[in-house]
Formats: sequence, C-alpha cells, structure tokens
Amino acid sequence: MKLRVLLFLLAITFNGFSQNNVLVFQSDFGLKDGAVSAMKGVAMGVSTDLKIFDLTHEIPAFNIWEAAYRLSQTAQYYPTGTVFVSVCDPGVGTARHSVVLLTKSGHYFVTPDNGTLTLIAEQLGIQEVREIDEVKNRRQNSNESYTFHGRDVYAFTGARLASKTITFEEVGPKLPSEVVKIDYQKPVFENGVIKGGIPILDIQYGNVWTNIDKKTFANLGLKAGDFVKIQIFNGTKKAYEGKLKLVNTFGEVPVGTDVTYFNSLLNFSLAVNQGSFSAKHKIYSGSDWTILLSK
Repeated sequence: MKLRVLLFLLAITFNGFSQNNVLVFQSDFGLKDGAVSAMKGVAMGVSTDLKIFDLTHEIPAFNIWEAAYRLSQTAQYYPTGTVFVSVCDPGVGTARHSVVLLTKSGHYFVTPDNGTLTLIAEQLGIQEVREIDEVKNRRQNSNESYTFHGRDVYAFTGARLASKTITFEEVGPKLPSEVVKIDYQKPVFENGVIKGGIPILDIQYGNVWTNIDKKTFANLGLKAGDFVKIQIFNGTKKAYEGKLKLVNTFGEVPVGTDVTYFNSLLNFSLAVNQGSFSAKHKIYSGSDWTILLSK
C-alpha cells in the first residue's frame, strides 16, 4: 500500500498533473438504447465519487472527424486533470491502438487512436501517450466481447484513471509522442486569398463554421459592414460562390438574409438570419470541404 501511494505521488511529480474525479463521455452511440448508460454504469462500478458529464453522444455514426472536432471545441473549458472518454470506433476489434493521451494542458483522453486525437493534439499539445494494457485495464469477464470496447475498455480505464484507482503510468506502456492524424486544410493566407476548411456545422441552426480565425482573416483588411467574396469547394467541385456582408449580430440584417460573422470560437462562419445556410445552399462539413475568402 505504501509503495502504491509513493508511486502515485511520483507520478504527479513527474507529470505535473493530477486527475480530478471528472469524467466526460463522448460517443456516436446516440441515446436510443442502453449503450451510454452501460458505460456510465461501468464507471460508477469503479467509483461512485466520480463526477460524470456528457460532451455529446450525437456524433454521426463512424464520423471520426466530427468526434475530433467536438473534443477540440469543448475540452479546453474543463479543468486540468479531467479525463475524457471518446468512443467513435468503426475499427473496433481491429489492430488500432487503444490509448490514453495526456496533453500539455493536463487533460487525459481515452480513445482508439484512429484520428480522434488529430485536433486536440495540435490544440493542447502532446505530453505523453500510453497504450492501454487490456489485460490489466479491462472490465472483468469481458474478454469474449469484441465489439463494445467503449464499455469494457475505455469507460473502465477512464473511470479508473479519473478516480485515481490507477496512475497514468499504470494505464500501460509508453508510446512515441504522436497520434494518428486526419489530413485537413489549415487556414493559410497567400496572394490576397485565405484558404481554410469547414470542420463542422452549427448543427442546430445550420450555420457553417470554418477554421479561419480572426487573426488570419485580418489579412484581408475587412471589417464589419464590408462584403467578403466566398468560394466553397467539396473536393474539387465548386459548391457555392457569393459575396456576403460581415456582421457582428444577425439582427443587423432582415430575416432570411445570408451573412457572415465570427462564431463563439471567433472563427469565420456563414449563416442565414433565422434560417439554415447549410440546407439552403447544400453546404456541409468535413476534412474534404474547403473555403476561399477574398475582397
């Protein structure tokens, strides 16, 4: 027992980060059946002191890219030491690694290493990556189940880590400080044109969110009230072209008007006042969508 306490204290000293009993779940399971509840039940079986929250369980089925984005959208607002369990795992049961990423910000991410960590690794930095030892960190008597690692491996390991039942070092062997990444268009300014991506939709309202931040946009020298020339492509196919006003609030234009604005993450976005830009213009999101902005 004394050795275990000593190892735990050494782990905190080495990493500089301690788990805080906060466990956050994300998945593409939906809430129509008992899958999410089963994961929470496993976690509570580890410790009833856990504080469990949901990020979302409405990731479109098998959409690893959207899982990656939702983590990057949300994780920064949780305190240091929070453990995230993200399960969007179309390759469940295959040779993909099951890992825990510790970021330089002190957050832990328990997930298959299949691209889910693309954006969070860039945003928060990689402190260390460990592969989950599925002999030690797997729900008891679950070895014959091959298709619900979210319950049997990830929820179980995440709960053990968040509750300090295990240290980060006890997750499993250390891996190189890298993760599987999905290619996507990062925002760049060149020859008077900004090129960026459309990582996600503001799904409730149909607004189109880009990854073009205010600093990059400033290269165009445009301000609120000015018009922005826009081209949107899905792969090589042009899906939209137009010139829209940049506004601070939707109320500056009549209902039904197309506009551009900066969203809550301060990224350039497109909307229809009290309408859906996505539905109106058939614009969607993902790593294969790109947008060009100019004067």
